[in-house]
Amino acid sequence: MEQLQGKGVFGGAVIGVVWYARQKDAAVVRRKTNNPTREKARLATAKAQAVEALGALYEKACHEVGETNTQIFEIHQMMLADADYNESVENLIDTQRVNAEYAMVVASDHFSELFAAMEDSYLQARATDIKDIENHLIRCLHRKNPARESADTQPYILCADDLTPSDTITLDKEKILAFVTKYGSVTSHTAILARTMQIPAVIVGDIFDASIDRTKAAVDGFTGAVYLDLDVETIAALTQKQAEEEEHRAMLRELKGKENVTLDGTKIEIYANISGPQDVGAVLLQNAGGIGLFRSEFLYLESEDYPTEQAQFTAYKQVLERMVGKPVIIRTMDIGADKQIRYFGLEHEKNPTLGYRAI
Repeated sequence: MEQLQGKGVFGGAVIGVVWYARQKDAAVVRRKTNNPTREKARLATAKAQAVEALGALYEKACHEVGETNTQIFEIHQMMLADADYNESVENLIDTQRVNAEYAMVVASDHFSELFAAMEDSYLQARATDIKDIENHLIRCLHRKNPARESADTQPYILCADDLTPSDTITLDKEKILAFVTKYGSVTSHTAILARTMQIPAVIVGDIFDASIDRTKAAVDGFTGAVYLDLDVETIAALTQKQAEEEEHRAMLRELKGKENVTLDGTKIEIYANISGPQDVGAVLLQNAGGIGLFRSEFLYLESEDYPTEQAQFTAYKQVLERMVGKPVIIRTMDIGADKQIRYFGLEHEKNPTLGYRAI
């Protein structure tokens, strides 16, 4: 048996056959043009079509995962209208006399690289959003529909290099047992959608290839492990884990939506605890009354250096917007005891649980 160790995005244990999704992207060739005006007109038409396509995805996503979790497609529409982005594309068409496709890809790759190089993980994940927009525009310019190879009719474990939000929402979630990707992050919109759709998901890094296609595998979204060449013991352990998880979810489904009132008539607000923006989808899915504890120290624990004020502002803003008026209680940074951070350079304490902590 072979085990690939990655990072769990959403918990759940599944066993099934792998489908390795190969994206059939349209090739983009650099062509010279003597008519930049025509190329910019083609680009404008493609943008209008892409905005319409994103609107259709928004409607589909609203139906499947709820309006709160579909804002990404509205954000994509706004990014298509971004002045800096459009100016960069049109400037390339004018100065280099190139076709719209090539100019758009060069500009998109530039902005994508800028986001990928940022320290904040949330902003890094926006690089995938730009790639998603790029794919929409290319398809519209080439007048082609999205193309992925078809999977079998039976449920499967979807493996891919990466999945954009558009990829994720257009898939038949009734057929997908789990997502396994090489790239991505736990704060990406695709990860948020996976959690909202309650599909186990794991990011394993660049350690698998198309050779795993059609093989039997198991995914443990709790631990972030992917198992290949399964043995009897592993199958038995994960089957037991599946049964326990289903029993747990069945109990929660019975409680969801009921009023939180004790036998003597006392109403109690039940809030959720989170470690960052990536947890909000689960909070909304379980209909929590609010967030009782946002552990802000995780913004520090998950960073190699002090997160900037802008990075912290972005994280808080994202959580507050998605909670849509429900209470959110943020705990100031709680570092010490079992939560030590190397770059703080704190002196050793005999009892690190004493002293100034968080409020």
